[in-house]
Amino acid sequence: MVPFPILLSVVLLVRNRGPELGAIVDEVAKTVSGLVSDYELIIVDNASEDDSVAVLRQLTAESGQPNLQVYALTKEVDADTAFWAGLENGLGDFVAVLDPMLDDISILTVMLEKATGGIDIVLANNQRKPAQSAPYRFAHGAFNLLYRYFSGASLASDAPQFRVISKRIVNFILQHPQPAITYRHLPITGGFSRQTLQYSSPPKTHGTKRLGESIDRGVRLLVSTTRAPMRLVTTLSLFGAGANLLYSVYVVFIALFKPHVAEGWVSLSLQQSGMFFLLSLVLLVLAEYILHMASLSTDGPLYHVGQEFTSARMTRREKLNIEDVSLAPEHRPNPSAARIS
Repeated sequence: MVPFPILLSVVLLVRNRGPELGAIVDEVAKTVSGLVSDYELIIVDNASEDDSVAVLRQLTAESGQPNLQVYALTKEVDADTAFWAGLENGLGDFVAVLDPMLDDISILTVMLEKATGGIDIVLANNQRKPAQSAPYRFAHGAFNLLYRYFSGASLASDAPQFRVISKRIVNFILQHPQPAITYRHLPITGGFSRQTLQYSSPPKTHGTKRLGESIDRGVRLLVSTTRAPMRLVTTLSLFGAGANLLYSVYVVFIALFKPHVAEGWVSLSLQQSGMFFLLSLVLLVLAEYILHMASLSTDGPLYHVGQEFTSARMTRREKLNIEDVSLAPEHRPNPSAARIS
């Protein structure tokens, strides 16, 4: 197979995988080096609590793995933000993003064929998922139903984490104030050609996904990528204002046409309906204001890199000043010919 004539950045997300890191990096490097003319491996350590950072530092030593960059985060963040930490630092023409414990890198060949053929976003969906607790499965299904209702797409099937995107798409994401959310929601964003590949491979991890780890991420994604939740608030506020206004009209009609009304009922009812009418209007204005401010908010930096180190040897730099000795002497350029006598 002829290697793809591109520089490929491969972003790997790891956490507490110290004993396995050497094998993980070797497997990925061996696969990628035969696929493309040049590559770089970008490992994002999501605040590991074991010796992962020490192992990664050894891998970037003079005798270690070439073309390796490591970004060790100071605190654990969600997967989307961690992936973006590596993705925005990639230099490649294309960037492949995967979790080495869940995704099978062997499918990368087909993904690159699609990407170099003009597909903006190539996704690979592993149909075999890691074990999930019963509450997680229930909440995951409910979230996807809700998200599909609001946005018309399912994150589970339409936006898997394993993906290959071009540098042009990375530059597009950089223009947004919340790039990690935009990156996660990218496959559903209109204007880009995309293709999803289905494959089946057993995940390497044996942990069980639990509900508490994903609630905050799901709520943030739902609120950030669609205005539907806040629109529901404005709709309810508008309904409350209208209902209280109609109730006030009803109270006035009762006072005018019914001869026997309890003393003080009319004034008390008008007072309560008027107060709730004003409160509903206030909530309506506040909800619209929050929608506007949310669209302008930058929320500060998404992450902070505590340590950054790179391989002492980069193969693409070694290729810069190489003379082709296969040329015959008469075909080699003559430096003296360019001199002015």
